Amino acid sequence: MADFLIEAIVKSLLIFAVAMGGFAYATWIERKFLARLQMRYGPNRAGKFGLLQPVADGLKLFFKEELTPAGADKVIFTLAPIVTLLPALLVFAVIPVGSKIYLFGAERNLVLAPDVNVGVLYILAVTSIAVYGITMAGWSSNNKYALLGGLRSTAQMISYELAMGLSILSVVLTAGTLNVQKIVEAQHNVWFIFLQPFAFIFYLITATAEVNRAPFDLPEAEQELTAGYHTEYSGMKFALFFAAEYIKMIAVSALGATLFLGGWRGPFVDQAPLLGPVYFGLKTLLAMVAFVWIRGTLPRLRYDKLMAFGWKVLLPLSLANVMVTALVILLVGGK
Repeated sequence: MADFLIEAIVKSLLIFAVAMGGFAYATWIERKFLARLQMRYGPNRAGKFGLLQPVADGLKLFFKEELTPAGADKVIFTLAPIVTLLPALLVFAVIPVGSKIYLFGAERNLVLAPDVNVGVLYILAVTSIAVYGITMAGWSSNNKYALLGGLRSTAQMISYELAMGLSILSVVLTAGTLNVQKIVEAQHNVWFIFLQPFAFIFYLITATAEVNRAPFDLPEAEQELTAGYHTEYSGMKFALFFAAEYIKMIAVSALGATLFLGGWRGPFVDQAPLLGPVYFGLKTLLAMVAFVWIRGTLPRLRYDKLMAFGWKVLLPLSLANVMVTALVILLVGGK
């Protein structure tokens, strides 16, 4: 029992450290990549290639004064960034980053919770909690722009969660399991992006909307809502919202790589298990770059168009994809 607890604590600390470090350098990757798309240099002063820019930004936010509006609900105002950040971190508990390896005299799973038979349901449940933090932030700020941003985010996340759940359900039907590790193992011969290309497209679109990334960043539209639900936040509270957005982007990228791109599977991974985390990291990075590319390419949608697209286009198409998948599985299984 002691060994189990120590292993769980070490894995949890590693997940936290990697997620926070990944958040910091996801901002650097985004700024450099967008700069290249727009024929600019991007960060290039703090450290070689601007690699210390995230450190400089973190120090600036740490020492920046935190202000709380006089009419705000101070308890909820303080809890909101934490409630927004925690679900993004909890998702990583069931995402495997590699196969079993022999370490410190025993066989170790490269996942915090390896035997969760309803891992996909756990992910959907945890990600749905994040909307509460954003709603709490908008309501507790006592600011009409922040409240509108929180309401927008609530409606947007609920709308696109339905289509996202259906796109993931197509993968679950194809693999025949809710266990995330077994979904990866089911892609031993062929990745699910080739068996479920439409589900992958739907997942990419809905995941972009779920994490409020452009062109679906309506809850924080500067031109309309002066930054939306985090208008009144500053200092480290604002940094937590900023971290939550990027960690959620990493989480949905890691989940997409797991469900559609074979997870940690790749050439020679059976002979050299340590290649698993390398493949997993590269696939996650590829998905993150796709999010940045979309931000630098597409303009922000109008809010009514955003909601209509989710309910009238994505939801029916993703439901049709589930029905076709179930029919094909039934016909193939019947034979």
